[in-house]
Amino acid sequence: MGNPNSKRMTFFMVLNAVIIISFIYLSFSTKDILPQKQLHSVGTIPMSRRIKHNNKRNGLIRKEGNYPSSETSKQLEVKRASLLHSNIEAAPSFLAYSTQQPKSSKSLMKSQQNTMLSSINGSSSVLETSSEIPALPLLIPVLTRTVYEPGHLNEELDIKRICMDRGLFLRLLVLITSAQGHFMARMSIRQTWMHYASRRDVGMAFVLGRTTNATLNESINQENYMYGDMIRGNFIDSYFNLTLKTLSMLEWADKHCPLVKYILKTDDDMFVNVPRLLDFIDGHKDTRTIYGRLARRWKPVRSSKSKYFVSYKLYSGLQYPTFTTGPAYLLTGDIVPELYTKSLNTFYMQLEDVFITGIVSKSLEIKRLHATEFRNSRTSFLPCNIRKAISVHMIKPSEQYNLWKSLLDSSIKCK
Repeated sequence: MGNPNSKRMTFFMVLNAVIIISFIYLSFSTKDILPQKQLHSVGTIPMSRRIKHNNKRNGLIRKEGNYPSSETSKQLEVKRASLLHSNIEAAPSFLAYSTQQPKSSKSLMKSQQNTMLSSINGSSSVLETSSEIPALPLLIPVLTRTVYEPGHLNEELDIKRICMDRGLFLRLLVLITSAQGHFMARMSIRQTWMHYASRRDVGMAFVLGRTTNATLNESINQENYMYGDMIRGNFIDSYFNLTLKTLSMLEWADKHCPLVKYILKTDDDMFVNVPRLLDFIDGHKDTRTIYGRLARRWKPVRSSKSKYFVSYKLYSGLQYPTFTTGPAYLLTGDIVPELYTKSLNTFYMQLEDVFITGIVSKSLEIKRLHATEFRNSRTSFLPCNIRKAISVHMIKPSEQYNLWKSLLDSSIKCK
């Protein structure tokens, strides 16, 4: 029959082994669940600690435009988070990602435990990061209002010169998006076609974000003290924040220049033929309209190696709504408040022209009209070509002076 004590000991050893094996099995089976409850992330970028600026719950329970509706009870701690402060050179080095390859996304999340999400205003809520890992574009639907910080740094800005009497007598307001370090580009514009800002019916200003670089920030302060023409919003200035920059432009125009008739959004690598643009305005009396170079039936780029990459979760459609390309487009002043408000309540996309003039404008039933004068590309510098165009793209600072000379040379006759 055997020793009873020996049998009892054997029984308890087997029981303990079963308990230990069961515990180990349960631990592995919940491995993929627990981090989802503990990590807070934007896109696929997990946070190692909470961003202090926002503990508010945001449930995404509606459907905007062509985006899929989603519902979550997680804290989307991104109120002050910048969507990717990395520069444009970092964009091509994306790690491979596909929303249809969950194994890849898990690997990506693990490799980016220390990725930094900078706050919109560049304050102290900056997470530890490895300089070898670039920030990525947003990969999941997030309402724009959760990542946009309203307000502007208006110190040294000459608002009265840019938009007197809230734009009552202003025919045209030109707002030029510019990067922090593009001093030479801004100076070449100030010394050429920005000369038309001296007219009583034309206002012009540059639109920038913030920087965490103290030396660069001081340089920007001195530049704005000297010229008083730089509108600065509460977001980190980067390529992937261009939508935030355009929203900052719309917010400023709505607050400080609500009576202006037309607003041109353009970039600091553009040559703008202001006389031609004013003639264009005189010949068009439409309302609720955006004029520019129309892009029809453009398809989303699904390759994560492209800076134009948009995930299926962000936009599931086969093609974008018709939009005007971003280097330059003209807005009628009456649509600015609607565009700004609707954009805040639409799921964010880093492609500002697709987002503002395509998705949001379509939802508001705003007309988008093609105008051949908006070249929005590099073209021949023959004087007559320049005079027939409103906007020419990819212009170096040194080239602005040559085009300006061609525009003003009265000895050159064009048919």
